[in-house]
Amino acid sequence: MRALVTGGGGFLGEAIVSRLLVRGAEVRSLARGRYPELEDRGVETFQGDVADPDAVAHTAAGCDVVFHVAARVGAWGPRAAFRGTNVTGTENVLAACRSHGVPKLVYTSTPSVVHAGRDIEGADESLPYASHFETAYSETKAEAERRVLAANGDGLATVALRPHLVWGPGDNHLIPRLLTRARAGRVRLIGRRDKLVDATYIDNAAEAHLQAADRLGPEAACAGRAYFIAQGEPLPASELINAILAAAGLPPEHRRIPLPVAWCAGAVAEAVFWLLRREDEPPLTRFVARQLATAHWYDLGAARRDLGYAPAVSMREGLARLREHFEKQAAASASAGEGALA
Repeated sequence: MRALVTGGGGFLGEAIVSRLLVRGAEVRSLARGRYPELEDRGVETFQGDVADPDAVAHTAAGCDVVFHVAARVGAWGPRAAFRGTNVTGTENVLAACRSHGVPKLVYTSTPSVVHAGRDIEGADESLPYASHFETAYSETKAEAERRVLAANGDGLATVALRPHLVWGPGDNHLIPRLLTRARAGRVRLIGRRDKLVDATYIDNAAEAHLQAADRLGPEAACAGRAYFIAQGEPLPASELINAILAAAGLPPEHRRIPLPVAWCAGAVAEAVFWLLRREDEPPLTRFVARQLATAHWYDLGAARRDLGYAPAVSMREGLARLREHFEKQAAASASAGEGALA
């Protein structure tokens, strides 16, 4: 099998690449940066942007499956930039698949496409897309997902996965931001009481993509459908946050602020960043405040039935692996420091 992974150098993309290599697949990666470590492992790497149709078309030629993982993520930034990567980039992937006769496309979506600022407790995929989006990320991912699912048929089978809060060793987005804020004393729990939140350990998220590719075909039950992916172990938000902090050797956080206060603080921060024309993300946004104060966990029955999805790594095991990862990092840092002093 020859597979293309867009965003193959990213956190989830690299995990998918690793599993494909273990299976003996020929793997290509298209990413904006250079990743020599992938080349060293035998991956055919291409540097380019999914917003460039020629770059995508070149890398998709001759492939049996495309895993479209590349995306612009975040709760802040120019709408045009999100649209260019998430919508135009996805259209380019679809066009490349059609042009080169690629039979399967597995698209990485997000549960944010259905988040409307209210609690989501055990909902399944019948939940409609949100009618209003607070971020360009959610809006453009929803539009891209619609296009992917609508493209199913006529020689191309498509499926969309919505992994929720992907975390684990090597995470370069969620966990680093949490730890940076914790070390600066800027973490707060939002809302008067805890709500249940599910997440997805990186190995489980990556394996779900391969399971989807295995099952996908013109007449498959999963063709043209979207699926929630998570641990299936929802936890109170404070428990999840403090478990990650503990794995990193940091103290727990118990301080809380009401959602209205956090929402207003996010609105003020957004206004200031907009006036200053800053493209980096504010310390808090209205979207993040709502996310931290609402429940979001899902019925995974469809993924279990149609994809054969069964999380192999539990929260307990994932947290143990995360702690080991941080301990190894600390030991390596200490060893480097001793070497510099010698």
